[in-house]
Amino acid sequence: MKAKYRRIARSQLDATLALFGAGRNVQPPAKGWIRAVRDALGMSGKQLARRLKVSQPRVHRLEQDEVAGALTIKTMRQVAEALDCVFVYALVPRTSLEETVRAQARLVAAGRMQRVEHTMLLEAQGGASKEQQASLDAAIEELAWEMPRDLWGTNP
Repeated sequence: MKAKYRRIARSQLDATLALFGAGRNVQPPAKGWIRAVRDALGMSGKQLARRLKVSQPRVHRLEQDEVAGALTIKTMRQVAEALDCVFVYALVPRTSLEETVRAQARLVAAGRMQRVEHTMLLEAQGGASKEQQASLDAAIEELAWEMPRDLWGTNP
């Protein structure tokens, strides 16, 4: 995908994911969502089992597996449907995708500049700090715009 289109796609996905921002801080109930919704609806495990066409012990196991993080997305969707709910699944960035890309670009640019500055110091050609900052900012902007393949080669 070309850099221009990647940036547009990132911007559109950021806008969509912003809708999930409030969910970032939501903690699941201690007994899990399945049990919490089932209890709130006044539905017994036997009744949910009938809706899912499974045994009652299987419902208990589903609730335990959810808390343990061992349920598949497919199973969560099936249970949600049986509870007249919609299963929502998303990866919600801590900041935004754009900010994540810029933070990585900053790491890469700083690493590159450090190597250049080291070479310049050996040659006694140290640059002024304003010039260094302007150069860093330009490098970050270029990396964030072009998104070279090796952008994610450096770990934070």
